[in-house]
Amino acid sequence: MSLYDESFELKEIQRLEGHTDRVWGLAWNPTTGVAGIPAVLASCSGDKTVRIWQQSSPTGSFECKAVLEDTHTRTVRSCAWSPSGKLLATSSFDATTAIWERIGDDFECVATLEGHENEVKSVSWNASGSLLATCSRDKSVWIWEVLPGNEFECVSVLQGHTQDVKMVQWHPSMDVLFSCSYDNTIKVWAEDGDSDDWHCVQTLGESNNGHSSTVWALSFNASGDKMVTCSDDLTVKIWGADIIRMQSGDGNAPWKHLCTLSGYHGRTIFSVHWSREGIIATGAADDAIRLFVENKDGLVDGPMYKLLLKKDKAHDMDVNSVHWSSSQDSRLLASASDDGSIKIWKLTSLP
Repeated sequence: MSLYDESFELKEIQRLEGHTDRVWGLAWNPTTGVAGIPAVLASCSGDKTVRIWQQSSPTGSFECKAVLEDTHTRTVRSCAWSPSGKLLATSSFDATTAIWERIGDDFECVATLEGHENEVKSVSWNASGSLLATCSRDKSVWIWEVLPGNEFECVSVLQGHTQDVKMVQWHPSMDVLFSCSYDNTIKVWAEDGDSDDWHCVQTLGESNNGHSSTVWALSFNASGDKMVTCSDDLTVKIWGADIIRMQSGDGNAPWKHLCTLSGYHGRTIFSVHWSREGIIATGAADDAIRLFVENKDGLVDGPMYKLLLKKDKAHDMDVNSVHWSSSQDSRLLASASDDGSIKIWKLTSLP
């Protein structure tokens, strides 16, 4: 049975309380939730803190294990674990990005990355953990090299967006960086093999079937040959690239628009995340979570993706972030909201 043929429900497993302001971002530790290691989730908030939640083995319920505070002086907008799961990067409206290391049961701030002029909106590690990217309301994207001894060196400042940059995301298998912005575009950045300089190799804008308003987020499918983006224009767009050509060292293999999902959202879509299994989740300003899957019914001119389910009133306010667990249990979804709560959901098949 394919996902397409089954009926599902999104079941609320737990509501995590503790933040005293809106919750902006979520990140599952990629090395947890496997081989008996309890799943770990980080959350960040307007209350200037980051919380670390861990699933307890006997009950399966999540508990707050640590509160990372007294470091950022304003909203913490985004958080991301390094691929090794050892470091957590947090970006803040205080114009800094903090790097935290787990030492025993505690987390220690081992580095502070400064340079952006104002709010840092997003942070992302590349697949090998050797590079970190940050982006800001100052319209720039910074690439940092991770050096031994928790040192970070800025190797490139990318100017190209004309407005606030909302999110940066590395490709899941290649050192190609993607950014999306209030200027309605997605930009693709790659290193010039000859000069080691980073530059923009492609801009996906309205003229090539792109978005007509702010692009809030993007995510990749497991194989990295498709990308999904979501926007203030109330649409979700799917893009594709020739992954074989990209892997052969041609970082310029262009991304092409495949389809647009419109008519499903009536308010801004803030977050989108593609599960390893191929399910796209969205979080929006209408307080709902929607799941989409590829439509496999073979109709040539039919829609390429269909709505699997819509969870109304998933939260009491805007859903700012949706994030699938990267563990074996990839049907676990976390969501974060302006209502100050985080929810853990399980996608379950209906009999």
